[in-house]
Amino acid sequence: MTDPKVNPCPLAKRFYKEIFYGNADKEKIKLGIKKVIESKIKEYGFFTANRNFDICETQIPYGASEILMLALRNKIIDAAVVVCDGAGTVISDSAGIVQGIGARMHNIIMTSPIHKTISKLKAAGCHMLTENGMIDQFSGVRKAAQMGYKRIGVTVDAYSAQDLERLKDLEKQYGLKVISLVICTTGVKAEIVEKIKQYADFVWSCLSDEVRVLIAPFAKLRLSRLMPVLVLTDSGVNLAASIFPKIKG
Repeated sequence: MTDPKVNPCPLAKRFYKEIFYGNADKEKIKLGIKKVIESKIKEYGFFTANRNFDICETQIPYGASEILMLALRNKIIDAAVVVCDGAGTVISDSAGIVQGIGARMHNIIMTSPIHKTISKLKAAGCHMLTENGMIDQFSGVRKAAQMGYKRIGVTVDAYSAQDLERLKDLEKQYGLKVISLVICTTGVKAEIVEKIKQYADFVWSCLSDEVRVLIAPFAKLRLSRLMPVLVLTDSGVNLAASIFPKIKG
């Protein structure tokens, strides 16, 4: 494991109080991260053939998978393009499966294919971009469009922000409405943040000072106080208002 860049993440500190407490040194934080990952492998089968997708309840208020789950339940979107360990980019129109994939999971930038995981997802009606665990959200949205979906929610890692402009081109090409949810922004550089500001619908601020300085003042809506989720477009505001009753569009 690499050395931690933050000490510690306030969200992790809230949800794993027994592990992250006080101002621990980096070795204690690394040990804490190890314990968290091991607990998720044991409880949910993350990264193994025993992957459990029956995590349909809300885990984190205003989490990306929760927003996609509620948008599917309320028929605001037709499908979601998300990333799953052992499967890569996945297309699903099942609210429960989308939550099961994303709940308690952190950012995945690469994965290896696990046949049993892929088989479970296929049995649940999901479609993988490829059979080799490839992660490519732009191509996932394009495949979803080719399958006939018109209103698509997609999670985009902040370091892949170049895909956001390309997604706008896909909207025009296929007559889509794409809602982009940009996650895991800690450490992104200012030029990437500008791309996010220009093209994203939702962005999670994480521990990014750049997002707080360059994007937050221009957000149309802010969800959550602990880890602000910034809504940047009218489409994002309308989606949020449709799934969170106390918000007015």
